[in-house]
Amino acid sequence: MNNRYSLRWTALTAGLLAVATTSLPLQAQVRIMQTNSRDTVVHLIDPETQTIATSIADIPVAHGIAASPDGSRIYVSSEAKTTVEVVDTRTFEVIASIPLSARPNNVSLTPDGRKLYVGIIAQPGAIDVIDTVTLENVKSIPVPGGIHNIYVTPDGKYVMAGSIAGRRLTVLDTTTDEEAWAWEGEAIRPVAIGTKADGSTDKLYIQVSGHHGFVVFDWDTRREVARITQPDVPPEERFPGTYNGAPAHGIGVAPDGRTVWSTSRMNSHVYVYSLPELELVAGIRTGLDPDWVAFTPDGRFAYIANAESDTVSVIDARTYVEISQIPVGDSPKRNGIIRLPGAR
Repeated sequence: MNNRYSLRWTALTAGLLAVATTSLPLQAQVRIMQTNSRDTVVHLIDPETQTIATSIADIPVAHGIAASPDGSRIYVSSEAKTTVEVVDTRTFEVIASIPLSARPNNVSLTPDGRKLYVGIIAQPGAIDVIDTVTLENVKSIPVPGGIHNIYVTPDGKYVMAGSIAGRRLTVLDTTTDEEAWAWEGEAIRPVAIGTKADGSTDKLYIQVSGHHGFVVFDWDTRREVARITQPDVPPEERFPGTYNGAPAHGIGVAPDGRTVWSTSRMNSHVYVYSLPELELVAGIRTGLDPDWVAFTPDGRFAYIANAESDTVSVIDARTYVEISQIPVGDSPKRNGIIRLPGAR
């Protein structure tokens, strides 16, 4: 072979190998963390094989779940134990149980991984703050109404706590852990966060009790700017359940920020709306009682936890087709993403 072409071929081959060796470990190390609310096990799903890769045992009534930025730890709130269970991802065993002030619901971690906020659902309501360096519960902040879901904004500046009984969204400054403002009048269910180009918060997409859809809330003006109602379901086609007061429960903004996905407990679908137009793009059949939404970081797949089917629907986010349902534990609900150590 001519030396000039040989050098070109060698360079091309080296480049392809470099791409392969840097991209393959990324996918290989991503996992979908899936809690099971009437069980004692947490599952980790491999998005390459769409199978359960790992199980974490002995966490009864797991509610919220979060992963440290470096992937070394998983934090799970246990309603049965009134603790946050800390899991080491080298062994997938619990290494610490942190006592909480009362029965917890969801959790959320700051982007730097140093503070874990835990929503306390037991009345009169609170937010517990966990120092993840010392693994101690360092404070409990009174918040009215009992906290169901809790979210740190992507820029790490605020934590939002939603109350059903208190019909309130409370926003704290994460620097001071003091209330910055609140929005009252709605029983708050799951919330998805849209961001601006600089990473600051733009819109909130809020599911509320009694509404088959979601509220669009503008962060800057602190006002509702739209209310989306999902396609009506004839009574004879509705899932015969109470929906726990929330016909839509489970919502997420896709990683590219171009769509928002909202589940329907009424007819076991997830509906996809374009952003910012809020036009209906697709309706996709899932398992029974879809309850939560997570995406792979590249946006290739969406994962919908089906609380009554005891499965997780895997949806191709490019074609809007359910490609499989993965059997998990009893009543899967909250889920999330982790990049295990070694992922870029």
